[in-house]
Amino acid sequence: MKKVEFFFDCSSPWTYLAFAAFNNDDTFKKCEVVWKPILVGGLFNTVNPSVYESRANPVPIKQTYYQKDLADWARFVGIEIGNPPVFPVNSVKVMRGAFVAQEAGKLVEYALIAFHRYWGELRDISQDEEVRSIAVSAGLDVDAFWQKVTSQTYKDKLKANTDELITRGGFGSPTLFVNETDMYFGNDRLPLVAQALCE
Repeated sequence: MKKVEFFFDCSSPWTYLAFAAFNNDDTFKKCEVVWKPILVGGLFNTVNPSVYESRANPVPIKQTYYQKDLADWARFVGIEIGNPPVFPVNSVKVMRGAFVAQEAGKLVEYALIAFHRYWGELRDISQDEEVRSIAVSAGLDVDAFWQKVTSQTYKDKLKANTDELITRGGFGSPTLFVNETDMYFGNDRLPLVAQALCE
């Protein structure tokens, strides 16, 4: 069985597109999937600061097309992506919580709720009450969840995954690897990932 590693941060709309499409495609249900929560801001700070430069000095015509492209992809995948009033958002606690959900066998459900809460409902998922609400909606024990999310152990888990992706040549979210070394970046690369799994 071939393996796919999926590095992701819920603060990215393109990652939401990839995550939703990936989980609706039977091709990927035939392989081993390893979910890797990360903090994409850590990647940008370390290896991809050009993201901040483009946000500070956007090109108007590219920005207009960006919005159209995002809307087109959202329709294609069948999800709702709006314009959250808080962007970029601090997703650190939500992403630490992904490890707790993973341990409970509920990572996909948890992440989809988090994605929708931010991109569909336009809620500020940096707020503690929103993070706790996401955990409740995913069926997690919120007290145990919160104890772990605020612990050093789970802070270290998120940093370790982020550092691992940097070490392996990643620079953004979503990033996928097929069989350890074959890297793909972006929601539009899923057909290439599927092809690589069939080779």
